[in-house]
Amino acid sequence: MSKISWTDIQSKRLKELNADPKTMSTLFDTNEQRNHSYQTLERKLVKLEKSRLNEFLTNQLQPKIYKLECRLTKILNQQGFSRVTNPTIISKTQLARMTIDRQHPLFDKVFWINARQCLRPMLAPNLYRVMYELARLGKKPIRFFEIGPCFRKESDTSQHNNEFTMLNLVEMGLPRENRHQRLMELGQLIADAAGLKDYAFEKKSSAVYGDTIDIVCGDDKLEIASGAMGPHPLDHAWRIIDTWVGLGFGLERMVMIAEGSESIGKWGKSLAYLDGIRLNF
Repeated sequence: MSKISWTDIQSKRLKELNADPKTMSTLFDTNEQRNHSYQTLERKLVKLEKSRLNEFLTNQLQPKIYKLECRLTKILNQQGFSRVTNPTIISKTQLARMTIDRQHPLFDKVFWINARQCLRPMLAPNLYRVMYELARLGKKPIRFFEIGPCFRKESDTSQHNNEFTMLNLVEMGLPRENRHQRLMELGQLIADAAGLKDYAFEKKSSAVYGDTIDIVCGDDKLEIASGAMGPHPLDHAWRIIDTWVGLGFGLERMVMIAEGSESIGKWGKSLAYLDGIRLNF
């Protein structure tokens, strides 16, 4: 006689309540056995979620993603990086300078406000403008970063949010022969600060940046960062002539991996979860 698993509804509910993977793979001999186990397990998980919520409200007080943002800001400041803040609304012209036009695969994922403006799908367009302005100072190297929200119409998966938080850091004016090593150093700095253990650097190809050096985690090699170096083909449109290195990290993904979670939606901006805790008991 074949074994039976949780129903789809039961499985969804147990995942919402943060059941561990071993529990999710449990098999049963009968429906009655399964349903009894489900009722017992759900009550236990609800109790645990209430306890976690009380701990958050009493002692923790801040979401892990915010704590990570503060930790990364402090570490980058110590490394001489200045934090900048840029507009969330950008122009269609800025996207075009990133080669994102109607034929580009990212174009249909953009949240358009009107015919000329959209919510930024990435931090890079504004940071290119900052690069141009700061380059005129003449003092090198120039180091800065931004942490802020980005928006894309993503498919409904456990690894994507329509609204997500990016950290982008840029270092300009370093010797050309030092770029690759510096990119690796900065990537390791951020990955270690986020508490990531099983990560590696890989060469990949991006629809926007071309060849990149990415940071991937785990057996499934989930991408948590993408790095590029200049001079770069995109530089000309922004009148950038300096050498540079840049890295972009997804904060929700880093928290998800550090917490051993399988769902990114629990760690971002949400009305259903608070710091990974299901609010609908």
